[in-house]
Amino acid sequence: MGHRCFISFKTEDMHFKKHIHDNLDIDMIDHSLHEPINSDDEDYIMRRIREDYLSDSTVTIFLIGERSSENHPFENQNFLKRELQASLYNGVGNTKNGILGIVLPTMTDKIYLGSNSCSTCGGLHQIVKVDDNTVISEFSYNYYIPNDKCAWSEEDRYCVLVKWDDFCLNPEVYIDHAFNKRSHPISNFTKVRP
Repeated sequence: MGHRCFISFKTEDMHFKKHIHDNLDIDMIDHSLHEPINSDDEDYIMRRIREDYLSDSTVTIFLIGERSSENHPFENQNFLKRELQASLYNGVGNTKNGILGIVLPTMTDKIYLGSNSCSTCGGLHQIVKVDDNTVISEFSYNYYIPNDKCAWSEEDRYCVLVKWDDFCLNPEVYIDHAFNKRSHPISNFTKVRP
């Protein structure tokens, strides 16, 4: 079964959004937040974004490109942040979306850094650099939800991460995975504004 997807992206990555829209069989909601909502009431803002932009979507796809990070020196990330906050928001009349981060090709080597041996458990862990230098904090916090383990397993993360090429080969698998996180126990530990 397909899930309705909202895509959060920077305008520089529009051609990736267009590829998803034109070439992959995905049920998309084609709205983007372009104007700020004039209010100081955070619940009202989240509700308006959910109703006016994300409406019936159940999965938010976050395209992770070179200009999508919290610490990018020349980018205002307000729209990305609001879209992800509204996606994570559980309020009256709506439930939060699953979040699927797609690592675009120019970011693959900046996020997937190989593996290393763990001095705590002796095992091998993949090094995945999801932080304020690669993504916005709404994604990084909910990907690496704080715990006291030496590493994060799939069970410890709300956000789902995938490389662009892998997503294009089988998009429904990753969309389903993000959708299923909504009812997973880890969904109780997400944070809208980290």
